[in-house]
Amino acid sequence: MMHSIQKITATETYPVRHIVLRAGKPIESCQFDGDELVSTHHFGYYLNNQIIGVISLFEIKNEQFVAQKPFQIRGMAVLPTFQKQGIGEALVSEAEKFITTQKADLIWFNARTTAVGFYQKMGHEILGPEFEIYDVGPHFLMYKKL
Repeated sequence: MMHSIQKITATETYPVRHIVLRAGKPIESCQFDGDELVSTHHFGYYLNNQIIGVISLFEIKNEQFVAQKPFQIRGMAVLPTFQKQGIGEALVSEAEKFITTQKADLIWFNARTTAVGFYQKMGHEILGPEFEIYDVGPHFLMYKKL
């Protein structure tokens, strides 16, 4: 089975985002503010020419952190049949490698509460209490200094 991680367009992330992150919601809900910015980068995990996992990186500040050049992870998703097989880890590692080439000093994101353990295993830390994102569910702010 051939697999690779490649840069993709925002639009190519929507089918996976939709199934995993926005099930039952309109496809438009898969489009995030800033998806089309030049400073935003999208990656897809291909298995036999099919995208089965996606991750997006937004160059955006968060007032919780003093960082010169932070990136936010958004839309990290792996199709249900392929979860728990190391694909998420591969995508996050690739994202971290990429943003270090962009001279970034911090990666941050709002992690679904169910995914916190996954990110902690990869060295990310929680900052602050759990909070609710409207229409999506409970989250924690997480980060890692690079």
